[in-house]
Amino acid sequence: MEGAAQTLVTNAGQMLSGEYQLLRGVGGEVAELRYDMATMNALLRMQSEADEGAVDHFSREWMNQLRELAYDSEDCVDLYKLRIKSRPNDGLRAWLRRLLETLMPRRRLAGEISELRARAAAISERHARYGINRDALRRSPFISAPPMLASAQALRLANDPAAEHQKLVGIDVQASTIVERLKEGEPKRRVFSIVGFGGLGKTTLAMEVCRRLEAEFPCQAMVSVSQAFEPGRDLKALLKRVLEQVAKVKTENQRGVTEQDTVLEGIDCLDDEKLADKLNQCLENKRYLIVIDDVWTIRAWGAIQPKLSDNNCGSRIIVTTRIETVAKACSSVTIRGQYIHQMQRLNPKDSKELFLSRTFGNKDCPEKLEAVMCNIIKRCGGMPLAIISIASVLAGYTSPGSEDKWERIFKSIGSQMESNPTLEGMRQIITLSYNHLPHELKACMMYLSLFPEDYEIDKYRLLCRWIAEGLVQEKRGLTLMEVAESYLDELVSRSMIELRASLTYYWKTESCRVHDMLLEVMVCKALESNFVSLQGAGYVALSYDRIRRLSIHGGEDMRPQSVEQCRKKTADHGIEGMKVEHVRSLSMFQHKGQNLLNQLHKFTLLRVLDLEGCEELTDHQMRYICRLYLLKFLSLKGTNISVVPPEVGKLEHLQTLDIRGAPVCGLPEAVTKLHKLERLQVCGRFHPPHVWILPRGLKKMKALRELGFTILGNDVEVAKELGELEQLQELTVYIDTRSTDDNVHQAANNSLGKLYSLRRLIIGDVVEDEESLKFLHDLTTPPQLLRFLMFAGSIGGLPQWVGSLTYLVQFNMSWGRLVGDQLFDALCELPSLKTIGIEQMCYVDTELVARARHRFPELTYLRVACNFETPNIIRFEEGTMPKLETLLFNFNYYDKEIIGIEHMTSLKEVQLWGWKNNRTLRTALEQLKDENLRRQRKSINQFQIVVNY
Repeated sequence: MEGAAQTLVTNAGQMLSGEYQLLRGVGGEVAELRYDMATMNALLRMQSEADEGAVDHFSREWMNQLRELAYDSEDCVDLYKLRIKSRPNDGLRAWLRRLLETLMPRRRLAGEISELRARAAAISERHARYGINRDALRRSPFISAPPMLASAQALRLANDPAAEHQKLVGIDVQASTIVERLKEGEPKRRVFSIVGFGGLGKTTLAMEVCRRLEAEFPCQAMVSVSQAFEPGRDLKALLKRVLEQVAKVKTENQRGVTEQDTVLEGIDCLDDEKLADKLNQCLENKRYLIVIDDVWTIRAWGAIQPKLSDNNCGSRIIVTTRIETVAKACSSVTIRGQYIHQMQRLNPKDSKELFLSRTFGNKDCPEKLEAVMCNIIKRCGGMPLAIISIASVLAGYTSPGSEDKWERIFKSIGSQMESNPTLEGMRQIITLSYNHLPHELKACMMYLSLFPEDYEIDKYRLLCRWIAEGLVQEKRGLTLMEVAESYLDELVSRSMIELRASLTYYWKTESCRVHDMLLEVMVCKALESNFVSLQGAGYVALSYDRIRRLSIHGGEDMRPQSVEQCRKKTADHGIEGMKVEHVRSLSMFQHKGQNLLNQLHKFTLLRVLDLEGCEELTDHQMRYICRLYLLKFLSLKGTNISVVPPEVGKLEHLQTLDIRGAPVCGLPEAVTKLHKLERLQVCGRFHPPHVWILPRGLKKMKALRELGFTILGNDVEVAKELGELEQLQELTVYIDTRSTDDNVHQAANNSLGKLYSLRRLIIGDVVEDEESLKFLHDLTTPPQLLRFLMFAGSIGGLPQWVGSLTYLVQFNMSWGRLVGDQLFDALCELPSLKTIGIEQMCYVDTELVARARHRFPELTYLRVACNFETPNIIRFEEGTMPKLETLLFNFNYYDKEIIGIEHMTSLKEVQLWGWKNNRTLRTALEQLKDENLRRQRKSINQFQIVVNY
C-alpha cells in the first residue's frame, strides 16, 4: 500500500548481481524473496484499490502483517547496503579486506533472508488456513454510491431560506455571480462547471442558482452522477430521471385542471438512444437548465453530453465536480474564458454565523465557549459540511459546564469522525476523494500527514521527499522530478491540495496546504497502516511498535525528546520493542529535541532527515549525520550549523542537500564525491560569505539538476567543467569580475551554451561594477529552454539573444541600470512571457513607458519593486500589455506617479508599496479609486487595490 514492497522488488534485484553471489546460497534466496515481494506488492495494491468497507477486519490484519514483512525485507536490503556492500571507490585491497571483515555479517544476512522467507510462508499458510477471500480485495465495477444525499440534505436545510431558524449563509455572492453569467444572452447552449473539494457546498450552490432562475428557465432538472457511474449500466437511469423532471405534471390555470404528460408512457422499455430522442423531443423549443451533479470522470461526461441536444434556446447545463480537469473538459469556452466557478470557502464571519445557527439557533455563544468555538471554526477551514456536522454534535452540549466536552471534541475530531455517527457522513464524503485516487497517489497523499496542521509545505521540499522515500514510480521518458510534479498537479486538480504561489525577489515560490479536515482523515489512515508515527501535542497518548516514519510536532505537551523516553513511554503503554533503528524518515517540527539530536547515530536506516528550522542543531551533531550512510534527503535549512564537515562526502546516496539560511561558510571539496546529488541549495539569497565557490571536480557531479547559490572564481577549468553538468535545470551563479579574466568569461559563455536542459538561470556579479556582465552579449547559443532568467548586475543593455527565448515565462533584473526603451524593447515580443520583475537599480531613467508597440502578448504580472527613486513615473499607452492582470509599484518615500491606468482593461489587482505618509502614494490611491468608479459606471471589470505600508 505504501510502496514498500514495490521499492523492495527493485532493490532485491540489485542484490542478485555481482558480489552478492560470493556468499553461496544467498543468490537463490534473494531471488525467491524478490518473487515473494512482488506478490506482496500486488496484494498490498489490491487492498489499496479495494472498495471502502470491502476489506473485513481479519483481512486487514493479514494485510498489516504482510506490509510489516515488506518493510522488514526492505530493511534487510538497506542493511546489506550499509554493512556489506563494497564502496564505489574501494580498490582491490580494500575490497578484499571488506570481504573478510563482513564474512560474519554476510552469514547473518543469509539467516535473516531465510527468516523473512519463513515469515512469508507462515503468512501464506495463515491466509489459506483461515480462508481469507482475495475477491474482497478486488475493486468492484459496481461501486455503491456513498451516502452523500443525507449530508447534502443537511447542507440544504442549513442554507434553506424557508426553513425555520435558518437562512442562506455565505453563498449569496457566489450564486449571484453564476446567475449573471448564465443569463448572458446567447442562444447557444452553454455548460458551466462548479469545481471544489467535497463538502464546500457545490450542490447547495447549484440548487440555489436554479431557484433564482426559475422564471428564466422554467424547464429544470437535477440528477446526480457520482463516483459509481458506469455509462453502459447507468446512463439509461440518468436520462430517465431527467425526463421525469422536465415532463412533470402541468396545471392549466384557467380551469384548474391538471394533466399528466403522456411523454413518460412506456419509457422503461426504451434503450439509451430512444430515451435520449424522447428527452430531446420534450426539450424542443424550451429553455432548459439541467444540473449534472457530482461528475468524477471525463468519460462519464462524454457519455452524458451528446444526449442533451443544443436547441438554440439559450439553454444551460451546470456540472459540479471535485476535479479541475473534468471541469475544464465539461465547460464551454468563450471570449471571456471558460465557464468555470471555483467554489469558495466561507469567510470567518459566515462560518461563525453558520455554526451559531446550527448550535444555538442563531443565539450568541456563551462567553465560556467562545474561545473553543473560534478554534473549531478555524479547524473547519470554511467548509460548510464540517461546520454543520461538528455543530450538530455540539448542539447537544450547550448547557453550563460543557466547556470540557467541547475541548475534548475539538482535540479529537479525527477519532470522532471514525466513531461518532453524526460525523460519519462528513468522513465518508471527504474519504471519497481519497478512495478515488490512483494507487500511486494514495501514499503521496498520506505522506502529508507527517506535516503539522496549517503548515505551509514548500513544493520542492515535498517532491524531493516523495522521491527519496521511493513513492514516485519511474516512467519512460520522464525524470523522477517530472513524475512527482505530475502527481502533485493531479492532487491539485482534484482539489485535495491547495497550491499557493508568491513572487519573491528572485522567482515564484510555491507552497502546498491541505484542508484540516482532510488532514485528519489522512492522519487516521496513516496511523492505521503504520505509515507514520507522530509525537507531540495531540499525539502524546499514542504508542507504536516499529516506527518507520517519525514526525515530531510541537506544542506544550510535546514529548518525548529522546530515544530513551520513547522506549519508556512505550513500556508504560505495555508495548515492547519501539525501535528507532527501523526509522527511515525523521522530521522535526518541534525544535527542542537536543537529546534526540545527540542520538541520531541510532537511526541507521534513515533515508530522509528534515531538520529545517531546528536552531538547536550544532556542528558537533553533524558528525552523527555524516554517518547516516543511506541518507537521500538532508535539509539543514534555517539551522545554526556553521560547518559542513568533509565526511559529508561519504553520503553517496544523497540526492538533496539544503543548507539555505544556515551560517555555513562554503562547502568542503568532498561534496564533489556526491555523485548522486541532484539538488544542492547553499543559501536563499546572495550573501558572499555563505556562497559556495565552485571547485574543481565539479564535472563528477553529473546528476546535479539544481545548483544555487554559487560563485565562479578565476579558474578556467572550473568554468569549463560547469558545461559538463548536462542534467542541470536550475543554476544560480555569480561571477567575481574583480578577479576573473576574459578567458574565464569566454569559458563561462561556452559552458552556458552547453546546458541544454537549463530551465532557470540567475547570473550576477559579486560586485556592482558598471557593465560587469557585458561579456554575456557574446553568448552565441543561449539555453533555448529557459523558463526563468534573471540578471543581477550591469550588462550594458539586454543582450540580443534574450529576444530569442521563446519559452521564457519570467524575467527579473536588478542593478542593470537600463534607460529609455532598453528593457521593454527587448522583451515585448516574447510569446510566453508572463511576469516581469524590475528590482533594485534595474531601471535608472525617470520615466518607464510601456508604449503601444510593446505588445507583450501574454504578460499578466508587472512588478516594479525597486526601493530607489527611479523610475519616478510608469506610463501605459493604449494598446500595450492587453492581458496585464497584476501591477505592483513601489513608491517607498519618493514622489512617484502612475499614468494611463485606464488603458489596462484586463487589470485585476494593483499593489502599492510605500510609506504611509507619502503624499504621492495617497494621490495614486485616490486616482485608482476614481478609475474603479468609472469602470463601475461603464460596467467594465474593476480591479482590487492593495496597499502595503
